[in-house]
Amino acid sequence: MGSDFMRIDKLTLPASDISKSAAFFRDVLDLPVTGNSIQVGWSEIRLISATEEAPRGVHMAFNVPYDRFGAAVDWLKERTPVQRVPDGRECFVLGGHWQAKSIYFDGRDGSVLELIGRRRLAGLAGDRPFSGADLSCLSEVGLPTEDVASLVAECLRAFGMATLGPASSGFAAIGNDEGLLIAVEPSRSWFPQKRQLPSAQGLEITLAGVDAPGAMSDPKYGWKIRAD
Repeated sequence: MGSDFMRIDKLTLPASDISKSAAFFRDVLDLPVTGNSIQVGWSEIRLISATEEAPRGVHMAFNVPYDRFGAAVDWLKERTPVQRVPDGRECFVLGGHWQAKSIYFDGRDGSVLELIGRRRLAGLAGDRPFSGADLSCLSEVGLPTEDVASLVAECLRAFGMATLGPASSGFAAIGNDEGLLIAVEPSRSWFPQKRQLPSAQGLEITLAGVDAPGAMSDPKYGWKIRAD
């Protein structure tokens, strides 16, 4: 039995240029920026200078209200190009254990970003203009790993976190609708355009709401997780 509540409290994100990355979050996603700190609802992204090359292929998703997903799409498309698949689709409806709608776009340093509305978090839809204030949290961070099953088992042991739906040998979503660690094998390119391999070198994630404090890391792929 795993924790039914997890949030991504903080993410330390290496950047090739802190000022340009901060400007992206401020100008494109309309998020509050103070120095190198970006506030996304209850989550914080803290930018640091990459010690070598910035990781390319970082995946992050941001929760938006399910009942305002259409407004979120219109708002995003006015601000930045979105990713499309060859048949022209740009929005994706996910059934099964996901129960969500998603749209993807490019971030700085080759990152693959996503706005996702989750049905289980649906509330009353407002009619005010959509803005960055409607991004409630950083809800997903991608983590490449050589052994997805072992990472799933370690997260359950260390933090009491189970998966959202069944895991496969190459993919697992660990956590819940408010916070997910997306474990992927390194050769699995990010949906939907499948042109970026996953990277997380230098990422440090702080979790809240898990069953137990702990820490884990992957020296090969350079990411760290902790829960205080």
